[in-house]
Amino acid sequence: MAHRSTRPRIRDDAAVDERYRRFPSGFFDRDDPSPDERFYAPARLVTHLDEAAIEAVGLLYDDLGVTGTVLDLCSSWISHFRVPPEHLVALGMNAAELEHNPDAAAWLVHDLNATPELPFAPASFDGATCCVSVDYLVRPLEVFDEVSRVLRPGSPFVCTFSNRCFPTKAIHGWLATDDDGHLDIVREYFDRSAGWGPIVAERRTPPGHPGDPLYGIWARRDR
Repeated sequence: MAHRSTRPRIRDDAAVDERYRRFPSGFFDRDDPSPDERFYAPARLVTHLDEAAIEAVGLLYDDLGVTGTVLDLCSSWISHFRVPPEHLVALGMNAAELEHNPDAAAWLVHDLNATPELPFAPASFDGATCCVSVDYLVRPLEVFDEVSRVLRPGSPFVCTFSNRCFPTKAIHGWLATDDDGHLDIVREYFDRSAGWGPIVAERRTPPGHPGDPLYGIWARRDR
């Protein structure tokens, strides 16, 4: 179980975003606070979901019409689309993994925890995805603000997750709750960041499914 501080304190940022003060103390701490570039330096050409959960991710993208020019945040060597979008930009932490991504028309190494700002012009993308990685974000509100900025009006941002993670790099707030709590956390990220329409959250694998559960939560950029 992750350690959770009982001493009141705030984030260490020089200029604390007031929106974070409403989260419990220590919520965005991690057991391993070292720079993420060290942890992600070895290439991991493996999947972090079973086949049924991977299929559920692709079906969700199909259902939501995630196509055109798409940004895949926290990406790796596979992006789980059943039909690749016309132009996929994969943003992740490991160059060797990103180079192996067959769906990526372009890719870049970018640490969202160090620099949540995205190096793209406003309204550059028709959709954005983040698969099994939202639990690692320590500055999620800035990241969600930025995704909203770079999406065209009406475009979806889709976050998916299961019940697996690298526990030393996941935030303590994530580790301290269950699947329903995880949906509530991501819903808060959408609620507290700028420019989103109605938020939808679903379990995308059947209840009682013997493999990895797959949850999706998404909203569209306000028009």
